Amino acid sequence: MAVTIKTGNEIALMRRANEIVAETLNLLASKVAVGVSTKELDALAEEWAKKNGALPAFKGYRGYPASLCVSINEQVVHGIPSKKVVIRDGDIVSIDFGVNFRGFFGDAALSVLAGKVAADSAKVKLLTVTRDALFAGIEQARGGNRVSDISEAVQAVVESNRLHVVKQFVGHGIGASLHEAPEVPNYKRPGRSQRLLPGMVLAIEPMVNVGTSEVEVLKDGWTVVTADRSLSAHFEHSVLITDGEPEVLSSAIVM
Repeated sequence: MAVTIKTGNEIALMRRANEIVAETLNLLASKVAVGVSTKELDALAEEWAKKNGALPAFKGYRGYPASLCVSINEQVVHGIPSKKVVIRDGDIVSIDFGVNFRGFFGDAALSVLAGKVAADSAKVKLLTVTRDALFAGIEQARGGNRVSDISEAVQAVVESNRLHVVKQFVGHGIGASLHEAPEVPNYKRPGRSQRLLPGMVLAIEPMVNVGTSEVEVLKDGWTVVTADRSLSAHFEHSVLITDGEPEVLSSAIVM
């Protein structure tokens, strides 16, 4: 798959796509509460996207059955919303959402805590480190750098805090397709990685676990969980590579 460089008009469409994603995630984060089902969040996400002239990007993608991914506690990514899954006090709720706006995609994610959680708890640390790792990666998303500079920055923040990056799932390019080249791992792979070029857009998304980097997929074929069932968190921004400072297209998300 070839790396694509976006034109001015394409970037404008992606800015709007990511604005819609950000607005949706902010709305959903405000609705996360004890007793709310993940299906309710899914319905809100789809309604908001359509109200703003976009289509949910995940629904039907490779057979995925919902508009939103909601992953709780030991679930890493791709949790399927359900009326039976109700948020409990102290849950980590990771929300991943994407839209298709006039043929171009936006994609972002955040993790929030439901109910009352002590400020010095391991859950707060996990979310803080994962968010910090995302922004460390974004800082390296500059023309002339390589994908591995992003990967190393993410990995350094996570591992210096004795947590673990997920290696089986990675970030990605994004544009006229939800997933484009290059892959953006959250750890340093051997060999030389893709050079970053102005006009590329990357979805940078650290997935961080407390106990192990290992994960497995449940029988539903989608939900990814930590192999040891320890806690996990997930943050993501779509980022435009420029000649200077990276432009975070989904920057309106309140993280």
